[in-house]
Amino acid sequence: MVGLKRTGVNLGRIPAGKESFVYHLHHAEEEWVYIISGRGIAEIDGSEYEVSPGDFMGFPTPSVAHHLRNPFSEDLVYLMGGENRDMEVADFPKLGKRMIRRIDGIDIFDLSDRKVFGPLT
Repeated sequence: MVGLKRTGVNLGRIPAGKESFVYHLHHAEEEWVYIISGRGIAEIDGSEYEVSPGDFMGFPTPSVAHHLRNPFSEDLVYLMGGENRDMEVADFPKLGKRMIRRIDGIDIFDLSDRKVFGPLT
């Protein structure tokens, strides 16, 4: 409604015993999370941290892998925001997958199928 095209904010809720999304990292889009209520466990770059109201997490690109889960008895409520670009590449390290999202679709590949194209500098 205000004309912003590359950024957004969403309200998230993770019920007791559930998780937000698969452990992932971003190559193009920055992301952040702000805890409003409840408690949860943030897995960030292989380490776990208990999070609670007022905690803020930011993931500049290229980001480290991250994920939220709620092993506690009350809902975990949070704001999450970041960029919404025309193209994003995200990896799912525990699944060995890479996602490429474009305006016209999403492709998912096995990282084991990756081939280097051209010199790495």
